[in-house]
Formats: sequence, C-alpha cells, structure tokens
Amino acid sequence: MDFEGLTLASNPVTGYRLINSRFPPIRLFDDVASPEEFEALYALQARTNPRILGELGRLELIPRSEIPFGIPGCSYATAPFNHINPDGSRFSSGEYGVLYIADEIKTALAEVAYHQQRYWKGVHGRKFDRVMLRGLNCRFDEGQMLDATGLAESDPVRDPSDYTAARQLAREVRKAGRAGIRYKSARRHGSTCWALFTPRPVTSIKQTAHYEMVWDGSEIVAINQLKALQT
Repeated sequence: MDFEGLTLASNPVTGYRLINSRFPPIRLFDDVASPEEFEALYALQARTNPRILGELGRLELIPRSEIPFGIPGCSYATAPFNHINPDGSRFSSGEYGVLYIADEIKTALAEVAYHQQRYWKGVHGRKFDRVMLRGLNCRFDEGQMLDATGLAESDPVRDPSDYTAARQLAREVRKAGRAGIRYKSARRHGSTCWALFTPRPVTSIKQTAHYEMVWDGSEIVAINQLKALQT
C-alpha cells in the first residue's frame, strides 16, 4: 500500500470513546508536565504506594517520549498502551495497545455494544447483566495517520469479524512510523473511527457522561445515558 499517498495532513479532530467505569482513571500521568517530573513522582509513589505499580500497568510498553504530558486527561490517553487486552482487537493481535476513537458518541456506543454483546454471549448461563461506561470527549490531531476510509467494502481489511487483514495492515502502518489509521466503522454505517498507535497526537480527553448497557440473556436490550457532565 502507498502510505505516502494516503497519509493524512495535520487536522484537529474531536471524537468520542467509552471505557468501563469499573476502571478508575489513574491521575499520576495528569500530575506532571514532563518525563523528568513523572520519573521523580513515580519513584516516590512506588515507595509509598505499592498499588500504583499495578494501576499504571506495564510502563515499559510505551516510551516516555510518546506520552503527551501536560494535557487534560493524559491518563486516559495512555491507558490503552499500558493495559493491553491480550485477546487483541481489530488492529492488534494483543502484542501492543491501540486507542480507539469514534466520530460520534452513537458510533462509540455501537462499537462497544457489538463487542460487549459478543462477550456476554460467550458466558454460559448468564441471564442478566449490565455494564457501566464512562463517555470521553477526545481531541487529537490526525496528521501522519493512514486514511483507509477509501477501501472498498469488500476489502478484507473492512471485514466486520475477521481481523486478520486489518491486523496485518496495522503492523505495516506501525512499521512505517504512522501514528494511526482512519477507517470506516463496521458497526454504524457512514461513520468514521480512528485507531491510534500512540497517544502522542492527543491534545485533550475529558469525561462527558455515563452510560449503561443492559443484557437480558440473549441480547443488549437497552443503552441508557445516566449522567451528563460539563466538558
């Protein structure tokens, strides 16, 4: 693929993301403005609060130069890269983290609902459940990302359930030094998503509202907004 011809120019974008509310934000990243300050505060916290080691995740997976210290919500931006899903995702086999962002909160809800329902269907005997989600407003620059929105619907990269081709593309994009991929949502027609391979382009992430998804034993029957917050 011609990465140069499909590389996006610098462009500030606002998108949306959802995370499970049972995972509280880790504020240590938000308390400092430079890698040097972080190292000093981290060393102090590690001595006085051993739990911080587990909360911050695997810090060796992300270079300090990639962390956007000083931005609002820095902890939200770095979390996917320190706490990696071993089962993988569309653009990762589980060996590295990806920050997924959608163009609208409805798109983010559709994406999360698909994966959450798929998970619940795999749990034998579960007749009812619900998950609480925290909505995030994400501001970032899509410069140096690959624009994959022009791929044909039949292209294997856009397959809604088989991620083999998408993961291969991601490996090539990361090797080429691109910051991420812009692509069409597989869960909401006409919508756009981004997969960031580094938190570096992020300029702000702020909490917006809480949502819940309700499972009745066979499908998600309700998605409710619980609380709106000023952003």
